Amino acid sequence: MAVSRMASRPTADVLAWRPRVPGVVEVFHAHFTGYAYPMHVHEAWTLLIVDDGAVRYDLDRHEHGTPHNTSHDSVSLLPPHVPHNGSAVTPDGFRKRVLYLDASVLGEELIGPAVDGPDLRDPVLRRRVGQLHGALSRPGEELEADSRLTFIGERLRGLLRSGRALRPPHRDPVLARRLRELLDARVAEGLTLDAAAGLLQAHPAHLVRAFSAAYGIAPHQYLTARRVDRARRLLLDGLPVGEVAVAAGFYDQAHLTRHFRRLVGVPPGRYGSSAQLPRSDNGYLTST
Repeated sequence: MAVSRMASRPTADVLAWRPRVPGVVEVFHAHFTGYAYPMHVHEAWTLLIVDDGAVRYDLDRHEHGTPHNTSHDSVSLLPPHVPHNGSAVTPDGFRKRVLYLDASVLGEELIGPAVDGPDLRDPVLRRRVGQLHGALSRPGEELEADSRLTFIGERLRGLLRSGRALRPPHRDPVLARRLRELLDARVAEGLTLDAAAGLLQAHPAHLVRAFSAAYGIAPHQYLTARRVDRARRLLLDGLPVGEVAVAAGFYDQAHLTRHFRRLVGVPPGRYGSSAQLPRSDNGYLTST
């Protein structure tokens, strides 16, 4: 993760990186005090949420802004190639999280509707954008981030085209089973949502919904559980935790440890070492 900090006054605290998720050009987190953006443009779509404070901006010669409240139910979407600026509403500045998205997420036909209504008050969308930022902040969670981005794109398109989100499609257990078989065959190497959609000839959002409806968990949760199961077997075989992380398909040892502790209740090192401890006749560990 690349970190850049702005040293000149006014004060700023900035974190930016490029994730390994198709469609996301850049992730940008910032806390600005006493700073105002001049008029500028972006090549990408700008999807913005404000966590503290409020922002006002001009877009296409019209004034807009995020609400100054604590409900956190608003999202701003600024289209590419349209000039805009930005500044804090109060002297305390603002804290924001931004996703820059390419045309694979939102097409140019939505630029007009976004110019007309860039500030979207939608609690579901706001929550999903926050969840996506969380997934993007954790290396190794690309499938989760990809799935969340797919739903965000779908909801944005629905809001911009008709003022409401699209209705979910019908259940599709056959498609869900085929996706599960793909995931089972690629536990270690993983599978992107776009690749699965291409192989199964289905829309990515429909894939995720069909799988979740059939099995009660999202595809990324299923894949993580399968990887943890594989890690358990390898740990009981006596492999070191670092080797197990790679062999089971995790980004690194920390990635394995986070999910292993959550699903098993103990860290992988402790789990593996427990296989070597003495046991009583009933199978429980003996006291030492």
